[in-house]
Order: sequence, then C-alpha cells, then structure tokens
Amino acid sequence: MSNAADSTAGGVQSVDRAITILDVLARLGEVGVTELAAELDVHKSTAFRLVNTLEGRGLVEQTGERGKYRLGVGLLRLAGATTARLDVVQEARPICKSLAASTGETVNIAVLSESSALYLDQVAGSSTLQPHNWVGQHIPLHATSNGKVLLSGLAVERLDEVLHRLPAYTALTITKRSALRRELDVVREQGYAVAVDELEVGLTAVAAPIHNAHGDVIASLSVSGPTFRLGQDKLSEVIPELRQAAEEISHRLGWGHR
Repeated sequence: MSNAADSTAGGVQSVDRAITILDVLARLGEVGVTELAAELDVHKSTAFRLVNTLEGRGLVEQTGERGKYRLGVGLLRLAGATTARLDVVQEARPICKSLAASTGETVNIAVLSESSALYLDQVAGSSTLQPHNWVGQHIPLHATSNGKVLLSGLAVERLDEVLHRLPAYTALTITKRSALRRELDVVREQGYAVAVDELEVGLTAVAAPIHNAHGDVIASLSVSGPTFRLGQDKLSEVIPELRQAAEEISHRLGWGHR
C-alpha cells in the first residue's frame, strides 16, 4: 500500500512541477534548464526530464539558442478547444435567452466530452420555478436529445469509440446499438432529436445541432421541461423555434450563408 501511495504522490508532484514550468515560461519567456531547476528547487537532471516530456507533447519547444525553452504551439491546440467553447456560449447567450422567453422552458447548450455530453450554458424559462442547474455536468449521450444530436454528427466508426455502454435509465431508454443507429438516422434526416422520458420519467427534451464554419456539429441546443407541459402539440410549436435558434447561432459562428 505504501508503495502505491508513494507512486501516486510522486506522480502528483511531477504534474505540479510540470505546470510550474509552464507558468515560469509564460512569465519569463525563454528560460534555460538551469533557471528552471532553480525555480523548481530540483536537480538540473529532474528539470531536464520534465521539460523534455513537455517538449515531446509540444507544450514547450527549444529556441534557436541551445538549451533555452519557451512555450510550444501545442498549447494553442488546447487553448483553441476552450476558446471554441467560449465562442459558442458567447454567441448563443442572447439567442438562448430569447428562446427560453418564447417557450417558457429551460434552454441548454451541450458539447461532446469524451463519452458524454457536457452542459456549457443554461437559461431558465418563465415556466420553470427552480430549474436544476446542469452547467458543468455530464449526461449520457444515448438517453438525451442533446446526446443524440451530438452523436448524429459523428462518423459511423466513431460511434463505437464513444459509446461503451448503453445503460437503461427508464423503460424507454434506447439500449440496443441497432435501435440507436436507426434513431440517429432519423435525427440527421429531420434535423432535430427528441427524448421523452428516456433519461428520467417525466422529462422531455428536444435538441437541434449547432454547426461551425466547416459544417461540423460542434454543440447542441435544447429545450427541456416536464413531459406534461411538453406534449406533442407543444413540441410542434417549440421545434421550429428551436431549429431557427440553432441555425442563427450556427450562422453567427460562420456556418452557411445568410
């Protein structure tokens, strides 16, 4: 047990030191291994091993001067992913507010995060007294309208990579891959997804895709509420508004032509 604990502690310490190196390079620009070792208060060989690992990941790079390091372009890739998400939220916010006001229901934006959907933003409608705050939470892909929309944007071969299991949350949850694939075909054809009592009995949601400038599905916009309020008649009113809102956000992100 002590060996495992020591190993874990050592791993955490290495991560902390690696982050410190990135902080030092961000603050000082170009720095040599000797200076990094002094900043970390470690032996020069330890500093070199850490910076070499970061270099291998593209997070730092050597400058023209031998032995000097600076932040690498790999950080741009990581920052770009975060920036893209922030752009979606920023561009979508006013449209989400308008959609929540017109439908009276809760509006959410979700993105694909490994094997789940991650909620980035939420606006409560007037009909919602105390909405559950989904922001920052992960939800199943196969049992939600947002998840189905995000899955519909993936290549077929990516589905098996993303979907490891299809657990049942209610009696109406889709648990067979063949049935889910058929459902995703419908989603692609009609341009939106519906989930009635699939994640939770009494909860209905409908979602539409948000596209980037390249036409990729990068996020999902949804309207959700109690099943007794979002019946078929209400959904027939909400769906056109939802799709129009998702298209407007997509246009703001550079998709298509106005």
